[in-house]
Amino acid sequence: MTAPAPIRVLLADDQTLVRASFAMLVASAGDMEVVAEAGTGRQAVDLARSARADLVVMDIRMSDLDGIEATRLIAADEDLAGVKVLVLTTYDTDEHIVDALRAGASGFLVKDIRPAELLDAIRTVAAGDSLLSPGPTARLIARFLRAPDTLMSALGGPDGLSERERQVLTLVARGFNNTEIAEALGLSPLTAKTHVSRIMGKLGARDRAQLVIVAYESGLVTPGAV
Repeated sequence: MTAPAPIRVLLADDQTLVRASFAMLVASAGDMEVVAEAGTGRQAVDLARSARADLVVMDIRMSDLDGIEATRLIAADEDLAGVKVLVLTTYDTDEHIVDALRAGASGFLVKDIRPAELLDAIRTVAAGDSLLSPGPTARLIARFLRAPDTLMSALGGPDGLSERERQVLTLVARGFNNTEIAEALGLSPLTAKTHVSRIMGKLGARDRAQLVIVAYESGLVTPGAV
C-alpha cells in the first residue's frame, strides 16, 4: 500500500529562531514536511500559493501584514481553498481568538504547548478538524454569546437539522472527535463523519470551529454543559 503524502507545512513567524525550532520539530515527524518559511504575513500569503502548502502555522504578530489579515486573505482566495491555517501565538487574548476564527483559521494554540501537541494539532487541522487551546475556549464561547456581530447572522441555525444531526452537533460542540461521536451514539466512525459533513453543508459552516459557535449561539449547548 502506498504511504499517504506528507502534510506540506508552511511556517510563518517573524522570529528566525522560532521558525528554525518549529522546522526541526516538523522535520522529525515522518508524516509531514516543511515546504517553506515566511517571516511576514505577506510572504505567508504568497508562499501558501507558490509552495502548495496544505497547512500554515501562522503567528499573529508579524510585520508587513499581521497573521490575522494573512489568514483572512488565504481563506478568501478560491485557489487556496484547501489550505488550513493553525494560528500559534504567545498572545491568548479574546480578541485574537475571535479575530483568528472569523478570519478563517481552523485552529488556535498558544506557544507554551508541548512539541508533541503541536504535531498532533497539525495533523488534526490538516485532516479537516478544528482545534482550540482548552484554556481560551470558555472565554471564546462567552465572547461570541455576547457579541452583537454573531456568526449566526451569516450561517444557518440548527432548526433545519434532523434529531440525529442535532445530537451530533451537540457532541461536536462538546469537543468530541468523529470516533468519540460514533462511540457515544452507536454509529460507525464513517457515519459520524458523514453526519458532521452534512451538518456543515446545511449550516454553511467552513469547519468544526464554526459548528461549535453555532451550537452555542443557538442555545443548543449552553456554557457549563461541556
